[in-house]
Amino acid sequence: MKDVNVFDPNTTIVLPNQPITSKQIVDFDEFTVQFQDNETIINLPQRLGKGYNRSIQLRDGLTIEIIQVQLAEVMYLQRNHEKNFPLVAHFYLAGNSVVETFKTKEIDPKYTKLSGKNYLYHLPELSELEQWPCDTEIKLISVYAPVDYFGCFCQSENFAPSLIKQLITGDPDLRFHLSLGKNTLKITETLQQIYQCPYQGVIKQIYLESKALELFAWQFNCMDATKSEKKASQLKKEDLERVKYAQEILVKQVLDPPSLAQLSRQVSLNERKLKQGFRQLFGTTVFGYLYNYRMQQAQQLLADNNLSVAQVSQRVGYTNPEAFCMAFRRKFGVSPKTHQKTISYK
Repeated sequence: MKDVNVFDPNTTIVLPNQPITSKQIVDFDEFTVQFQDNETIINLPQRLGKGYNRSIQLRDGLTIEIIQVQLAEVMYLQRNHEKNFPLVAHFYLAGNSVVETFKTKEIDPKYTKLSGKNYLYHLPELSELEQWPCDTEIKLISVYAPVDYFGCFCQSENFAPSLIKQLITGDPDLRFHLSLGKNTLKITETLQQIYQCPYQGVIKQIYLESKALELFAWQFNCMDATKSEKKASQLKKEDLERVKYAQEILVKQVLDPPSLAQLSRQVSLNERKLKQGFRQLFGTTVFGYLYNYRMQQAQQLLADNNLSVAQVSQRVGYTNPEAFCMAFRRKFGVSPKTHQKTISYK
């Protein structure tokens, strides 16, 4: 196991609150490592807290990293990035961290990564210090892609936002760190699908690769959408409040939701602004939001083995269990029954 280098040689873990200098720098020999298929799991030593770092290697250098830890004390990660740095899609599900960067004008000298938000970055030849807190669980997923990974898509003029195209086709030394806002329901579900991947072997590889590319595609689209939104007029604050009210109505009336016209009248907002507001706040259509909410609720209800699929179907507003099963499979790639069995085995 020691012959395999699973630790980043450019990263140092520092415990600032340790009184003895020799104990401030963590020795990577303290960690235990497991290997399973194309996956490496690094378990946190007890003195640092509990949790793990999972790294899943996919094709052509594409990698998914899953981190879930609860630290016993504040920890600093001191990193010195190499020139050959990947494009990183970074999604925080829980916790936060504070990052300081050094000797660069392109990146903010200090910024915070927040729970429920996502980031896209490329930081070659950069030194940074990231502080992780100990008062909350940290849970995040990152997807790493070599800069040339997307080169095969370059035949299309509009294959990616201009910044990404510049990185891939002309300037591999380009540095940027973009905050792309809140994780939408759709993105949160995709992240959960990665956590709960029901497959093994080659099928697992194909499934996870598709989810990794889905995350990159969403972020690329988000970059374009953000640029377009700056050009387009935004809804007024009072209109957005009506959109939030419409969202509350959908949740309360999930068993018998109003039509788009009815919902528009109830919140005193025309249909065009209502649809625009849902796109702006939730990243989806009005009934796309309803569908996502129903599937999210169904996932939670299926965790109760005392409920049948038919009962769950009724509780989320589907009178036809077959229609519910089709909708669930379309969202998560497995049937409700299979999902329920997978949960019961864990």
